[in-house]
Amino acid sequence: MISNSSPDRSRTIVVVGNGMVGHRFCKRLVDHELHKCFRIVVFGEEPRPAYNRVGLTQFFDHRDADQLAMTTLEWYQQHGIILHVGDRVKTIDRQNRQVTSEQGREIVYDFLTLATGSTPFVPPIDGIEMPGVFVYRTIEDLEAIIAWADGVCSAAVIGGGLLGLEAARAAHDLELETHVIEFAPRLMPRQLDDGGSALLVEQIEKLGIQLHLGVSTEKIMGEDSVSGMRFADGSELEVEMVIVSAGIRPRDELAKKSGLKIGTRGGVVVGNQLTSSDPRIFAIGEVASHNDMLYGLVAPGYEMADVVAARLAGDEKVEFRGGDLSAKLKLLGVDVASFGDHEIDANQGRALVMEDPCAGVYRKLLVDHEGKKLLGGILVGDASDYGRLRSICLEGAILDCPPGQLLAGPQTGVAEQPMSGDDQVCSCHNVSREELIEVIQQKQVTSLGQLKSCTSAGSGCGGCLPMVTRILNAELSKSGQLVRKDLCEHFAYTRTELFQIIKIKQIRTFQQLLSECGSGDGCEICKPTVASILASLWNEHILEQETLQDTNDRFLANIQRGGLYSVIPRVPGGEITPEKLIVLGQVARKYNLYTKITGGQRIDLFGAQGYQLPDIWEELVAAGFESGHAYGKALRTVKSCVGSTWCRYGLHDSVGLAIQLEKRYRGIRAPHKIKGGVSGCVRECAEAQGKDFGLVATENGYNLYVCGNGGARPRHADLLAVDLDEETVVRYLDRFLVYYIQTADKLTRTATWLENMEGGIDYLRDVVIDDHLGICEELERQMQYLVETYRCEWKEVVDNPELRSRFRQFVNSDENELGIEIITERGQRRPADWKKDRVMLPILEEVTRGGKTIGQLQAEHLPDDVPTCWVDVGRVEDFPSNGGATVKYGEVQIAVFNFNSRGEWYACQNMCPHKRAFVLSQGIIGDLDGEPKVACPLHKRTFSLKDGRSLAGDTDPVHVFPVRVEEGRVMLKLPAEENLNAVLATRELCATACQSACGK
Repeated sequence: MISNSSPDRSRTIVVVGNGMVGHRFCKRLVDHELHKCFRIVVFGEEPRPAYNRVGLTQFFDHRDADQLAMTTLEWYQQHGIILHVGDRVKTIDRQNRQVTSEQGREIVYDFLTLATGSTPFVPPIDGIEMPGVFVYRTIEDLEAIIAWADGVCSAAVIGGGLLGLEAARAAHDLELETHVIEFAPRLMPRQLDDGGSALLVEQIEKLGIQLHLGVSTEKIMGEDSVSGMRFADGSELEVEMVIVSAGIRPRDELAKKSGLKIGTRGGVVVGNQLTSSDPRIFAIGEVASHNDMLYGLVAPGYEMADVVAARLAGDEKVEFRGGDLSAKLKLLGVDVASFGDHEIDANQGRALVMEDPCAGVYRKLLVDHEGKKLLGGILVGDASDYGRLRSICLEGAILDCPPGQLLAGPQTGVAEQPMSGDDQVCSCHNVSREELIEVIQQKQVTSLGQLKSCTSAGSGCGGCLPMVTRILNAELSKSGQLVRKDLCEHFAYTRTELFQIIKIKQIRTFQQLLSECGSGDGCEICKPTVASILASLWNEHILEQETLQDTNDRFLANIQRGGLYSVIPRVPGGEITPEKLIVLGQVARKYNLYTKITGGQRIDLFGAQGYQLPDIWEELVAAGFESGHAYGKALRTVKSCVGSTWCRYGLHDSVGLAIQLEKRYRGIRAPHKIKGGVSGCVRECAEAQGKDFGLVATENGYNLYVCGNGGARPRHADLLAVDLDEETVVRYLDRFLVYYIQTADKLTRTATWLENMEGGIDYLRDVVIDDHLGICEELERQMQYLVETYRCEWKEVVDNPELRSRFRQFVNSDENELGIEIITERGQRRPADWKKDRVMLPILEEVTRGGKTIGQLQAEHLPDDVPTCWVDVGRVEDFPSNGGATVKYGEVQIAVFNFNSRGEWYACQNMCPHKRAFVLSQGIIGDLDGEPKVACPLHKRTFSLKDGRSLAGDTDPVHVFPVRVEEGRVMLKLPAEENLNAVLATRELCATACQSACGK
């Protein structure tokens, strides 16, 4: 037994590694209160605290490392744990029990836990070191892939296992021609058999990803960078990027160097107590070799972390006796799961197989010879009953039904039986249904966020979230609580219900709706939702509404990194004249804009400052361009192939129909963005069946597909109707789109809307084609109203001096400043990369060393006795009602908010401390439980307007300033310019941060 009775923290636990397993170990140490009796020192090699590596591919969707974060530096500080990020342990002196890091830190330990994880296996292929070859392991790897992908068209992934397919999804989402190279004759050879692999192959190939199985790479070709690959059979493949994801190897080099025993397959040899050959050193996670087994899944690593923490707390009975390798995943939109022993031979048991290629489902269950016990299984295409089957398998219980009933799937009565309490719901964190219910009942949990925080369920791969949500809702219902899907704290209604209220009561403003059926002052959730509903019903100019819109709608442009904006004109059907192309080039050159052709047949111009937008659009409008609505939840594009205009296979004029549809539905606001496509033949060059609506030409007209989408959860569209003429196409689409707009929840794509619709595509067909509800005439009339009242939003701004004035950068100055460092790359200008961890500004260095925050720094630099005076910053009418604007004071930008609905004014620094972007004045204001707040438009961090604190506690606070209004003038109480410049100067915060990031 390892006693923990000493209260003086004179003993030390060193943790080497701060990945998912290392962080889990730290959490368990805190749960056992060992942080109160041990000094805990953690070393992490990466430049940030632990993040969710299981969900790494999600980074391609949001490009924000913070959204993957599992913890914060503040969590470690709060619990007295010393965390050194970006510092690797280079030696372990076992005799003196001391570790030395690369930055020279020397720590004496009583116990040491190795959680160094694994490293990608890079096969010894000729040319593997060439520029354009990447591994797929860290956020930095993904950032490098994204940067390289911007200049290429094709990529190959070496490895057809789990990580390889994740990498393939990433390449596909980057709109690259994607190939997967796998040495084995099937995909996911460790998890699937031939039948399961064959079905997965079929589903993945439908997405356009090309698979090469049973192929060995001999050479990566190219001179200065990758240009192709040569295989062992002599064949070649032209690609411009290679991503290696061919497996992992334990990070055991530190252990080898220190003389610890290493397994035959690598990894630190450990027993059931997880001690290495040195009893003072433990190993957990992917670096541990237990019974000559290496675990590449996170769940066994978490179990190891729990065991070691419990043993350090004095529990000698707990041991690790092997981890469960069951897994449920969604790969490229396809459910894949395996559990138990799914590779037994005929002498050990029998296999029951069900394959439905039409439905895309493959199921294989293995049972003993008597058919009494479930030994293992593989599920592809539908893994909805994975949790129950896995539980039956692991328990080894006698089956209470013929195994064939289990094989039939969740549609049978057997599979629909409720889970038992011991059934595992979250395999990443080993959380059972019983544990979830216990937490819900004992801690009176009422929200999914609370439940995730208390149990960690759903915070790993996320595959269990639907089940976790169902359990929560069921328990709330049992306890008599009403399970609602309220929009937010200000409206006890769903978006669909609010839509009907606004429509029936003819409500025209947010304040009217708030007084009719809401409370408080609104927030960043309900304001944009209501703005969208008002626009969908009444089609008034979005800027004529009070300040409700998210920043994208408020500036009629998509906000980008650093607070710059994109300019994306509409190019209907992708057809554009040479004269218009020339104008785009001239405008881009004049304003130094970054240009890119998108996958949706448009031209993006990036890097415009807000005040430049009206001038840019004045030139574009004069050339005949209209707003492309890339900033709104609206129709984006209707993509087309050249159809019968040029293609020898084209059956109809796909370009003409795409232009007609894009012009008809332009500017129509919806719960989410909408994309369309028209293909001139079944070769589907416009990828119409991956769009919210798509048309594919036939000999007799067009087949109409609806509710598809690409992206993170690709979904093939469903066939709604066949062989339609163009007039019927328009009529059906009018009905479909308006019905979607009126009934979908906020931020819900058509694909998810249909998946949640009872009756699915058959019911939708009954409504919009057969007029089952008798509403088709009304749906058509509503669409025609939207079409007839369309106005180009940017032309309205260009022609309206009052609207143009809203784009001034500063209310009180005609000066303009960039506020972001720009670099040149591949001949174009782009924002410099911000440093990944906290930027060390000169005035912050001594404060950071002392563990203080920016808020504490501001308090020290601006103490109460600093002289202040009231400064006039503009007229009341210069500030939008219930919104913000920016004023300039010396070298400082200050956001001033006219909270008109409360009769109050607030001011704070304009810089959001999360990414150091000067954008807070553009954020939506509202309240949280009555407290006024502002939401940063970049990543939705919220700050109190009263005291400046981060309401989520996940970033530094902002500095706030007193405001008063005198005779129509807005006054701020401010210190002298030089005092405020020392803390908040735009130039210093921006330039120094970028110089640090660029290594200057």
